[in-house]
Amino acid sequence: MFRIGAKLYRAARIGGSAVCDFRSPPTRFFSINNNVNTGFKTNPVALQMINYAISLARAQKSDESYAQAQLVLEQCHSTQSDESAKGLVLLTMSTLFSERGNFSEAIEKLQKIQDLGLSSLAVRVAASEALAGLYLESYQDDFSSATADMCLQLLETIRLEIGGGGSDILEARAKALKGLVELVHGNVESAQSFFEGAQGDKGCFGNVALSFGEFLHCKRNFQMARELYQRAMQDVSERKDFTDSQSVSACNMNLEETLLGATCALGQLEAHLGNFDDAEEILTAALKKAEECFGNYHPKLGIILTCIALMYRHKAAMERSSSLLIQEGLYRRAIEVLKAPPLEVEGIGATRSRRDILALARGGYAETLIVQENRKTEGEKMKQWAETAWTNRRLSLAEALESSESSTKVFVIDTRISRVL
Repeated sequence: MFRIGAKLYRAARIGGSAVCDFRSPPTRFFSINNNVNTGFKTNPVALQMINYAISLARAQKSDESYAQAQLVLEQCHSTQSDESAKGLVLLTMSTLFSERGNFSEAIEKLQKIQDLGLSSLAVRVAASEALAGLYLESYQDDFSSATADMCLQLLETIRLEIGGGGSDILEARAKALKGLVELVHGNVESAQSFFEGAQGDKGCFGNVALSFGEFLHCKRNFQMARELYQRAMQDVSERKDFTDSQSVSACNMNLEETLLGATCALGQLEAHLGNFDDAEEILTAALKKAEECFGNYHPKLGIILTCIALMYRHKAAMERSSSLLIQEGLYRRAIEVLKAPPLEVEGIGATRSRRDILALARGGYAETLIVQENRKTEGEKMKQWAETAWTNRRLSLAEALESSESSTKVFVIDTRISRVL
């Protein structure tokens, strides 16, 4: 398999590392100079090597295949003289690290883009988007906010001082990123200012459409949210990453993650509307997509299984029926795939990522156990763990699990960042 990589390496020849503190905010993520490149182009050989590395990593979905892919990318990075090509390689390396749950290495690669002073603006915005996404997924919310603010500041500086022609789409992405951060923080009203006018904007596709849709979903504007989810799904399926400034992306904000996130969000929306047959079909499609992208034991599957279990819970409440055995099986499988810690480990310190998803899964599972007399004690213990682990600022765990039509608050699980909005 290395013969192909060697051939690409030789073709590229024809044509310093940074230490990352995972706990430190990105205080100097972007540099600004008068030679900033707002365009987007790269070496076709670099794109060949990037695509080969991605295929190599995902073919087996093993530690070995991902390690081999990283070697190909390191070779590619060392042969490139173009800063934008180097930036794309670093974005790809960070994506592969993040897929294996190695956030510290992924963040290090993204922060190295700060040294590429002439890298295209598209690459730099994609790096900011990915970095904020990883911080959100790892519950480093203050750092995610700082990253989003700096991205907005970069684009504003270019627009006012340099002239940011052709950056409207990137500005829409930066605003949507800040809006998503505000949603995670529970500041729904604050998020609104970053989505105002977005629907008619030419940049309203992909992550912009998905994040805007989630905002409207939380506001109970289900019809418009559905349209945006469908737009995100259609637009992303028609694009190919790294081909233009509109589609370049990385880590949990890349095209595959956006498509998966929009599909899962749409399934949740249909469940909230009581369209359970449609919801089940869409969420099952999302589960299949996650299996294809990440394998059968990746935590993303656990997130979608939790969404399906919650859909069955909502259906049972709406139809005054019982599906306890189905729910219990789904929750149990979700908890297993999410790699939940033992109940003896206190919830708040149990895991750095997917904490609220685990709390939902264990909270829902607990309620299926509490109604069974011989398992009530186990259920109470699990419920206590879930309540301790829950950190969402906008609603309590009890409100999240409430599935009546009279519920005033709705939430949506964002599979990109593994958070409850």
